[in-house]
Amino acid sequence: MELNYGDHRPIYEQIKEKTKEYIINGAMAEHERLPSVREVAGQLAINPNTIQRAYKELESEGYIYSQKAKGYFVAPMKKGIQAIKREEAMQSLEVTLKELKYLGEDKESIDSLVSRVYDDK
Repeated sequence: MELNYGDHRPIYEQIKEKTKEYIINGAMAEHERLPSVREVAGQLAINPNTIQRAYKELESEGYIYSQKAKGYFVAPMKKGIQAIKREEAMQSLEVTLKELKYLGEDKESIDSLVSRVYDDK
């Protein structure tokens, strides 16, 4: 995992987003153990509290779960949570598409991007 120290977002948020991206893209399977807080903190040379905050937020969002004395694991996506997350993502996508349209992006380039994402599997 690489961090961008020039990014305006806090480090914990970058870690959270990267981990979420790994989960969404299937790089991490359901029930797979995440690296420990200490491991990640050591690899990235940052405070363990930063990792802990990212993991706690991912847990509260339903992407991971913790087991006492065992660590954090990728959570299976439950149907109810999946529907909520899907709706949130669709709303976010709609806002993004409207912004791209406002910025002059043409429909063909958006269609091309959608095709790339869906054909990537």
